[in-house]
Amino acid sequence: MKKVFIETYGCQMNEYDTELVKSILTQHDYGITPHEADADVVMLNTCSVRDNANRKIYNRVHEIRHGRTSPVLIGVLGCMATNFKTALLENKRLGIDFIAGPDSYKQLPTLISDVENFGEKQFDVTLSEFETYSDVSPNRSDSVNAWIAIMRGCNNFCTFCVVPYTRGRERSRSPENIVEEVKKLVADGFTQVSLLGQNVNSYRHEETDFTDLMRVVSDVPGVKRIRFTSPHPKDFPRKLLQLMAERDNICKQIHLPLQAGNTRVLDKMNRTYSKEEFLDLVTEIREIMPDVSLSTDIIVGFPTETDAEFEDTLDVVNQVRFDMAFMFKYSERPNTLAARRLKDDVPETEKTRRIVTLTDAQRLIFLEKNRALIGKTMTVLIEDSATKKSSTDVKGRTDCNRIVILPQGDYDKGDYVQVLITDATSSVLIGEKGLLSAS
Repeated sequence: MKKVFIETYGCQMNEYDTELVKSILTQHDYGITPHEADADVVMLNTCSVRDNANRKIYNRVHEIRHGRTSPVLIGVLGCMATNFKTALLENKRLGIDFIAGPDSYKQLPTLISDVENFGEKQFDVTLSEFETYSDVSPNRSDSVNAWIAIMRGCNNFCTFCVVPYTRGRERSRSPENIVEEVKKLVADGFTQVSLLGQNVNSYRHEETDFTDLMRVVSDVPGVKRIRFTSPHPKDFPRKLLQLMAERDNICKQIHLPLQAGNTRVLDKMNRTYSKEEFLDLVTEIREIMPDVSLSTDIIVGFPTETDAEFEDTLDVVNQVRFDMAFMFKYSERPNTLAARRLKDDVPETEKTRRIVTLTDAQRLIFLEKNRALIGKTMTVLIEDSATKKSSTDVKGRTDCNRIVILPQGDYDKGDYVQVLITDATSSVLIGEKGLLSAS
C-alpha cells in the first residue's frame, strides 16, 4: 500500500477538500500517513489568494525534493494548480509530478498511476459545472468541528479575487444530501458543524435557499452548534437573521467581509455595496441580535486607494468595532480583473503603514471587547486537550467564536463547559471552570 502525506494551506474550503481527497485515495487502496518522511506521495493542497502563498509552496516543494533520500512523487492540488498550471509543470527545478484542480480530485488515483506507468507529468484542472462531491464522505480529522461544503464555486467576480477562475461557477448540493451528512456526523459524535461556501447566501437548490437550509440543519437532533462562512454583505436576508435569533443552536456569530470602507474603492472591487449600505446592514444585524459577534476581512492598498479613502476604512472599523478581523495588504493576482485593468500603484511602504495603523486600531478594540466579558460565565466547547504554550491548559471556543484558555479539569475534548471569564488579552479570554453543562 502506497502512503500519501497531505499538507493543507489556505481557507476552510481547502481543509474540507483535503478530507475529500483522503477519502478518495483510501477508497483506491492508498494509505494516509501523518509523516512526510514515510510517504511515497506528497500532496500540497494550495491557496492562491495572495502572492506569499505561492512563494511558500515553491519553497516547500524545493524543501521536500531536496530533503528526501528515497524517491517521492510530489503533487500540487487546489487553486494554485488551476491558476499556475503551466508555470508549475514547466518549472524543471521544482520537479512537480502532477497537479489537480479543485474539481478533479476524483482523478487523483489515475494521475498518480499514469506518472508511475509513463514517467510523464500529469494534470487535470478541468472546471466542472456540476461537481459537488456530494457522493464522497470526507475522511475527517479528530476534531470537534465538522466542515460541510454546501456549495462550490463563485459568481461574484470581485476584481481582486481568483476564486471564480480557480473554482468555477456556483453550484449547490441538495438539502437532503447535506442533512444526511449532518445526521451521520451526529452519529459519529460531532455536535458542531460549519457550513461552507464562497458566498453561502447564494446557496440555492430548486426552491430551497440558504435560510431554508439552515432551518432544516438546525432541526437535526444532536446538533448543538451551527456556524457558516462566508456570507456576502450584498444579499444578507433578514429572514436568516431572524432564524439565527430564534434558534439556540445557530451561533450568534457572523463573518461579514468588508474588504474596504470607501464606496469608490468598493465599486472598483466590484463589491456591489456602499460604505453606508454596509453600516446599515450592521445596524440591522445588531437590532435583531444585540450580542452578535462580527468578524471581517479587510484589504489595504487596493489600486488607486488614497490616504483619505483608507481613512474611510478606519472609520468603518471604529464604528462597527469588529470582534475579529483578518487584514491583508493588496497582492496582485494573475488573471483577476484588477490585475488586467488596474495598476498596483500604492507603494509597499504605504501599504505597510496602513496595515500597521489598522492593526493597532483593531487590537485596542479587541482588547476592550474581550475585557468587557470579564466576570461573565460563557459556554465553551473544549477543542484541544492542551495549548501549545502550556501542557496544563486547554483551549475552547465560545458560541461567538472567541478562544478561551482554562486549566485542565474533569472534562474532555468535545465537552461543553460553563466557564467564568477571569481575564482577557486582545486575542484570547482566560477563564476557570464552572459547571459542566448537560451533554
